[in-house]
Amino acid sequence: MSTVDSLTVYDTTLRDGAQGEGVHFSLSDKLRLAERMASYGVHYVEGGWPGSNDKDREFFPEAKKLRWGLCKLAAFGSTRRANIEASSDSQVRLLLEAETPVVTIFGKSWLLHVEKVLRTTPEENLRMIADTVSFLKKEGREVIYDAEHFFDGHTDHADYAIRTLEAAAEAGAEYLVLCDTNGGRLPSQIAEAVRAVGQRFPRTKVGIHTHNDCGLGVANAVAAVQEGALQVQGTMNGYGERTGNCNLTTLLPILELKLGRKILPKENLRKLSELSSFVDQLANLPHDPRAPFVGRTAFAHKGGMHVHAIAKATESYEHIAPDSVGNSRRILVSELSGRSNIAALVTRPGARDDRALLDRVLAEVCRLENEGWQFEAAGASFDLLVDRLAGTFRPAFEQESYNVTVESRPQHDVR
Repeated sequence: MSTVDSLTVYDTTLRDGAQGEGVHFSLSDKLRLAERMASYGVHYVEGGWPGSNDKDREFFPEAKKLRWGLCKLAAFGSTRRANIEASSDSQVRLLLEAETPVVTIFGKSWLLHVEKVLRTTPEENLRMIADTVSFLKKEGREVIYDAEHFFDGHTDHADYAIRTLEAAAEAGAEYLVLCDTNGGRLPSQIAEAVRAVGQRFPRTKVGIHTHNDCGLGVANAVAAVQEGALQVQGTMNGYGERTGNCNLTTLLPILELKLGRKILPKENLRKLSELSSFVDQLANLPHDPRAPFVGRTAFAHKGGMHVHAIAKATESYEHIAPDSVGNSRRILVSELSGRSNIAALVTRPGARDDRALLDRVLAEVCRLENEGWQFEAAGASFDLLVDRLAGTFRPAFEQESYNVTVESRPQHDVR
C-alpha cells in the first residue's frame, strides 16, 4: 500500500449522515455545512446522491458558487444497472451532470447482495463495477470506489470480494474504500482485511468506511489507518443510519493527538467543539453532552479527589488539554465534592483562602443535597449559598405581595 500520499478525510454528513433518524437538512443547510467543512480542512465533502432526490440535484449547481479551497466536492451514486451500458444509465448520467471533480460510486462486494438483492450474476456485477468506473474516468472524473459490505463479503467469499476490487482498480479508481456497511466487524477483523487488501493492491490507495452498530465505528477506522488506510470516511457527530457512522469529532483528535497524523490546517483542531455544536444546531438536534472530546462533560470533574489532583497537575485526570479541541474544563459541586471543588467555584474576593468558610459551604452543600437539592446546574444558587454563609448576602429585590388563583372545574364524562 502506498505511503507517499497523506491520509485524507472524507466527510459524508450531507449524504450518509442525513440518513440518520431525526436528521434533516434543507438545501440552505446543506450549502452552509458544505462550505463550513471545506473551510475546516477536510479533503472531500460528499454533497449527496443526485439520482435519489430533487434536493440533492438542486444542491450541486448551487455548490459551484461556494469557496472550496483545496477541498473537493463529490457526488455519490451506484454502479450502472445490470445489462445496460453505463452511458445509458440515467443515474450515472446524473452523476456527470452534477459536474463535480470527484464521483464516488458504490458496488456490491458480497455475493449475498449480488444474487439476492441485485438478482444478477457474479460476472455481470464485476462488469457493472468496471464499466461504471471506466466510463466516469473517461469523462475526466476522479473516482472513489466504495466497496459496500466488503468485510461481510470478504468473510463469506474472499476471492470474489477481491475480484470486485480488482474490477474497480483496473478500471482506474483512485481509492478502494472498504465498507463495514452493517457495522458488525471487530477491529481485529478490520485490520486483517485491510492488511490483506493493501498487500494485494500496493499501487492503489485504500480507504475505510465504518458504521457504529457495535459501538466500534471509530475503533474500526483507527484499526484500518494503523494498517495503512489512506482515506477515512465519516460524519460529524456520528450522524448516520441506525446507530450512526464513524464519528469525525472523535476520530479527528485521535488521529492528530494520539497517532500524530497532521491532517488538518494548523490550529483548526481547536475549532472542533465549535464546529460540532454548529452542525447540531443546523440539524436541530441536541448536542450530546457526553461526546468524547467535544461534549460539555468531556472535561467535567465532580469527585473531590479528582479536583484536588487537577489543581496540582491537570494531566492527572485529563488525557489531553481541553483547549486543544476547543473545549474547556468544568468543576462541578455536589455531595461528592471536596474543599477543592468549592474553592474552584467561589467568586467572592478572599473566599478561596478562608478555609473555615469553605468547610461550612461544603458541609451545607452535602446537607442540602442529601435532602434532594442539586447544585451541578445551579451556579447562581451556589453563589447565594456562599454569600449567606459568609454573611454578605444582600437581597436583590423584596417581595411586596403576591396573588394566587386556584381554579377547579367539574369533570365531564365525554363519550
